[in-house]
Amino acid sequence: MKEFTGERVIPGLVDDELWDEHIARYAFASRLAAGKRVLDIGCGTGYGVAKMAPAAAFAVGIDAVAAAVPGALVFVQASATALPFKPESFDLITAFEVIEHLTDWQQMLAEARRVLHPDGILLVSTPNKSSYAESRADAGPNPFHVHEFEYAEFHAALQAVFPAVSIYLQNRVEAFAFFHSSSATEALPAKPSEPEHAQFFLAACALRPSPLTGFLYLPTASNLLRERERHIRKLQDELALTKDWLAQFTSERDKLLAKHTDLTLHLEQQNRWALGLEKDWKAALDRISQLQNEFQAEQAAAAEMAASYERALADAREHSRQKTQWALDTETRLTETVRLKCEELAEAVRLLDRAEATVAERTVWAQSLQTRLDAMERQLHMIRESRWLKLGRAVGLGPQVDTR
Repeated sequence: MKEFTGERVIPGLVDDELWDEHIARYAFASRLAAGKRVLDIGCGTGYGVAKMAPAAAFAVGIDAVAAAVPGALVFVQASATALPFKPESFDLITAFEVIEHLTDWQQMLAEARRVLHPDGILLVSTPNKSSYAESRADAGPNPFHVHEFEYAEFHAALQAVFPAVSIYLQNRVEAFAFFHSSSATEALPAKPSEPEHAQFFLAACALRPSPLTGFLYLPTASNLLRERERHIRKLQDELALTKDWLAQFTSERDKLLAKHTDLTLHLEQQNRWALGLEKDWKAALDRISQLQNEFQAEQAAAAEMAASYERALADAREHSRQKTQWALDTETRLTETVRLKCEELAEAVRLLDRAEATVAERTVWAQSLQTRLDAMERQLHMIRESRWLKLGRAVGLGPQVDTR
């Protein structure tokens, strides 16, 4: 069978026990449907409307979601908080397992009162919050339920809208039944129960008191003992699987315990090793502290040395600056001296050039004089050697010429 999600019941896809739990409410309502105008709010697939329709004047099912309902039934897709009907349109209204799914459930109750005839009855059911939570302890809260009710809150919520409210407790009970194999559902008196122990609440709401008798729903061909035996066999099978699982778990646990023992021994060794490491670590910390102190002392000494170096460097820089200034001054002075010497040398060169020019000029002049002198010497020699001159000297005539 398909697992029940808690949203809606689909005939044929849930187990018999869950099906009986839901159809029993419509069996309760069917006693009041004869010749009445019936409305089923939140009808789902319409199985509840089909249950009440044969005795009713007419029956209508509404649901927020379109569903495949039997073709002979009237289905309207509408919200439970906005019913598309005129006031006082129905004599019997059912809203089974709907209110807990709605955020604005107060509006649903107001709408139901609006369309209910003054002599009509509204049947509302909802799970008992405490019992329902206990039954879903393993599965967790129903994700489709917006608000669940306990008895007092449910009664107060209904009385705020309807003057007359009677709440019936729905439980699955053990009983001994005697019926013919072809008989239909039997209605028998039910044993009273405590509200806090109920599985579900079913309230009859009206504008004026209209007490109903208790009701016991017995499905056709129901055999509770056989169902319990089947359930026991199922539980035994599950128990066998659980034992196998437990044996496997015990074996795995023993292995884990053995591993735990080994790990414990290993952990003790690791602890001893860790204690040794801690001792070494503390010694290392002490050594680090000592080294830090030494390092700080060396840093202080280095800082003092660096300061002295800075001072010496500053002195050296000042001395170098002075030397550089002296060199620059010397260079300036020497440059000026060299410039003056160069000017003197240039003047000397000019004078030398003038002297050389004069020498060359005098040399040319001297050479010219020498040439003239040589010419005169040749003339004088010619004169000296002249016969006429010699004759004249001999007779005492002519100029006196030095013949040396």
